[in-house]
Amino acid sequence: MKSVAAWRKESKALAAGGRRLAYWTAHEKDEAKPWLLLIHGYPTSSWDWTFVWRDLARHFRLAALDMLGFGLSEKPKNIAYTIAMQADFQEALLEHLGVGEAHILAHDYGDTVAQELLARHNEASLSFLLKSVVFLNGGLFPEQHRARPIQKLGLTPMGFLLGLLLTRARLKKNFDEIFGAQTPASDEEIDAHWSMIAENGGKRVMHKLLRYIPERRENRERWVGALQSASIPLRLIDGGADPVSGAHLYHYYKALSPNADAVLLETIGHYPHTEAPQAVVQHFLDFHHRMRTISA
Repeated sequence: MKSVAAWRKESKALAAGGRRLAYWTAHEKDEAKPWLLLIHGYPTSSWDWTFVWRDLARHFRLAALDMLGFGLSEKPKNIAYTIAMQADFQEALLEHLGVGEAHILAHDYGDTVAQELLARHNEASLSFLLKSVVFLNGGLFPEQHRARPIQKLGLTPMGFLLGLLLTRARLKKNFDEIFGAQTPASDEEIDAHWSMIAENGGKRVMHKLLRYIPERRENRERWVGALQSASIPLRLIDGGADPVSGAHLYHYYKALSPNADAVLLETIGHYPHTEAPQAVVQHFLDFHHRMRTISA
C-alpha cells in the first residue's frame, strides 16, 4: 500500500473528452511485458490498486485511471455519468499511451466498465485488442446485486443527501459491513479512501455516479451477453463474505455457466485486492500462467 501523498506525486494528467483525468503507469517503456489495465470501483479510486501494484508490476506494464467523478480526476456536477462514457475514457487512456493490446483487472463499478469494453471487443469496435479480463467483486449480473441502503438513498429524488450525510465515520461503518470480519479496512485505508472521495468536491456527485445501478438493468442483455459470448479468457475472483456481490454471485455465475473460471475466497469481503492482496495476485498470475500454457 502506498501513501496518498506518494500516489498523488506519481499521478499524470490526461485530457480527454474535454475533461481532466488523473492516471498512473508502471514500466511503461518495458516492451517485454504485456499491458494490464486496472479499473477501480465505486466510491473509491485507483489508489485501491496500490495494494497489488508492486507485485503486478513485476509481470506487466500497468495503467490505471481515476474515472470521471472519482479520486483525483475532475468531478463535474451538471453531467450524466454513464458507463459508456467511462469506457470511452479507458480507451482514450490506452490510445494516449500507444497501447495496441491489453489485459484487464477490474473491480465493482469497474466490472461494468470492463463488460462494456468486452462488448465492444466482441463486436470488433474496440480501439485496442482485449486479451483477457479478470473480475473482482461486482455486479456482473444485475439481478444478483444487493445494493446497500445508502446506495438506495442515492438513487431516490433525495439522492443529493448522500453527499451531505456521508462522513468519514459513516464511510468506515459502511466498509465494516462489506469487508470480511477478519480483514477490515485499517484506519489508514479509510483515511485514504475518504481523502480521495472528498477531493475536488467529490461528495456532491456521489449520487450521480450511482446511475450505474439502473444502467446495469437497462443494459443487461448487452453486458451479460458480453460474458456469455466472450471468446477471450475470463476469470472471477470473488470475496465470498461480501453481502453485495459475494458467494451468491459466485454460485450464480457457476450455475449459469458450469465451466466458468471462478475462484471463491470464502472469508474475504467486497475488496479482495485490499483485504487479501497476496491471494488475489496469486490467483491472477495463476490465471495468466495457465493462459500462456494453453496457448503455447
